[in-house]
Amino acid sequence: MSGTFLPLLARDLRLLMFGGRRGGAMLPVLFFLAVAMLYPFAVGPDAPLLARTGGGVIWVAALLAAILPLDRLIEPDLELGFFDQWALRGISEEALVAIRVLAHWLSFGPPLMLAALPASVLVGIDGDKLAIVELGLLAGTPGLAALGVTVAALTAGLRGGAALGGLLVIPLAVPLLVFGAGSLAIGGESGLALTGAVSLVLLAIAPFAGGAAIRAARG
Repeated sequence: MSGTFLPLLARDLRLLMFGGRRGGAMLPVLFFLAVAMLYPFAVGPDAPLLARTGGGVIWVAALLAAILPLDRLIEPDLELGFFDQWALRGISEEALVAIRVLAHWLSFGPPLMLAALPASVLVGIDGDKLAIVELGLLAGTPGLAALGVTVAALTAGLRGGAALGGLLVIPLAVPLLVFGAGSLAIGGESGLALTGAVSLVLLAIAPFAGGAAIRAARG
């Protein structure tokens, strides 16, 4: 497995980042920035209000951007029989899901953290809060990636799986949003630790839940 890890990661990352899967990494980033640009127009030029709510808006935008490629994370490879070929080569579904989670995070997590810099200006977040937002995204986006890949595996092959996947991800991601946005509140320093804890739990569950779902879909 050690000899196949890097080639598989490079393959998944190339497809996710450079448009092999309809849009590449730029689509989530552009969506993220579009939400940040439109929000001030919706609430008006109230700087204190923007500063109070801007962090929450960034987290909601990050969630929505993370689930944009949901229908392309597992289903295309399942339909083309790649998981069958990998199984014949002795590569477990759990390992494949773990690699896919890492590739998914690399394709949208760091770009969103960079996009949060101009987005913070648009929603009125100052320097101190921006540091907390960036730390929160660093802690929370791996959990969003794990959740996205797991739900993509659970809904792969189902009719209307993309819509169902979005409906599943949003409520399951509520703890990440609550703790991540809550870390920006006064006395909310523990929110970062809780965000990281939720991410670790999701990362631990994803390979097993996603692998079992892929085996069921293959059968």
